[in-house]
Amino acid sequence: MTGSGPDARGSFFGAFRRPVEPAPPAATEDPVPRGLRVATAYAWRLLVLAAAAGVTIWLVIQLKLLIIPLLIAILVSALLSPAFSWMLRHRWPRWLAIVVSVISTLAIVTGLLWLAVWQITRQWGDVRDRTVEATAQLRQYLIDGPLHLTATQIDDGLNQAFAFLEEQAELLWSGALAIGTTVGHVVTGILLTLFILLCLLADGGGIWRWTTRLFPRKARPAVDGAGRAGWVTIVNYARTQLLVASIDAVGIGLGAFFLGVPLAIPIGVLVFLGAFVPFVGAVVTGAVAVFVALVYNGPWIAFWMLVVVLGVQQLESHVLQPLLMGSAVKVHPLAVVLVVAGGAMVGGIPGALFAVPLAAFVNVVAVYLSRRSWESGQPPAAADLIWSTVPRRRGNTA
Repeated sequence: MTGSGPDARGSFFGAFRRPVEPAPPAATEDPVPRGLRVATAYAWRLLVLAAAAGVTIWLVIQLKLLIIPLLIAILVSALLSPAFSWMLRHRWPRWLAIVVSVISTLAIVTGLLWLAVWQITRQWGDVRDRTVEATAQLRQYLIDGPLHLTATQIDDGLNQAFAFLEEQAELLWSGALAIGTTVGHVVTGILLTLFILLCLLADGGGIWRWTTRLFPRKARPAVDGAGRAGWVTIVNYARTQLLVASIDAVGIGLGAFFLGVPLAIPIGVLVFLGAFVPFVGAVVTGAVAVFVALVYNGPWIAFWMLVVVLGVQQLESHVLQPLLMGSAVKVHPLAVVLVVAGGAMVGGIPGALFAVPLAAFVNVVAVYLSRRSWESGQPPAAADLIWSTVPRRRGNTA
């Protein structure tokens, strides 16, 4: 019969004797939810980044006598970049362009400070007398006016206000004196800043090439392109901020002059310098202008001075900043406010001064790296000051 025989019997009975393999066990579920695993993965990475940022800030604080002059020199070189690169493009010798740029900058700063000191020395006595008189009148009004305050209440309020101002001044001056707590440290910082500035103007290209060689060879194109893109942003920021500061200083200074407010030139110089600290500088310098008008010219002129300050600041915030600074910095205004506040808390006045350009630099570098722009085959954007040692020619992207 078909299928009979030893083989058939063996395979038939063998099927019964063969042990049955157990079914594979069902996959056990992970006791940790996926959302928690993702959250912890992000958490430990964020902790590593926070630790790295903390170590960096600690090193900056420890090396503040070197870091702050370096940042000031970089910012000044960015301010000088348009005029300096223009001279190089027109075949000026580099040494002559350096001399003209540095001497012109020192002459402008010295001239502004001399004008401010000259007017202060001329009008300080009159302003002091009028301030004392206005303070006495205000005190008497608070006593005899509708508030009916007592002299004790006024003195207590003044003491609390002065104590608050002293606390805030301590915080700001602790950052302002980060360059040095003695005259020797300040002088050393100024000399170091000038030396770094001269080195950047003389051989910025060589310094940058040496910096890129510190990175692995495969990473150098990305570092070079990101650094160039960040530097172009810093130059645009410095140039735009210089224009905005000049417009603010001229507008508020002329307003104080036509309203008869004393110390119009020092107010303009203060507004010019304060404009380099976004938001904070405008508020502080505008308050100083209104206060001087109040104590010297009375409340009516102070009101019109306030109108002038608000008008200039509105022109800056709604016209100049969106049109000029928005394209130059590419940082949202909310981010600007937050980084300025954080920089002031960490580093005082220097922190507030360098917060926005550093944020703009980091933002542009991060976007450049995330988009892998160096792989597009196009050369990085040219920056005429730091990256080039000679005027660019056709085919020269170094």
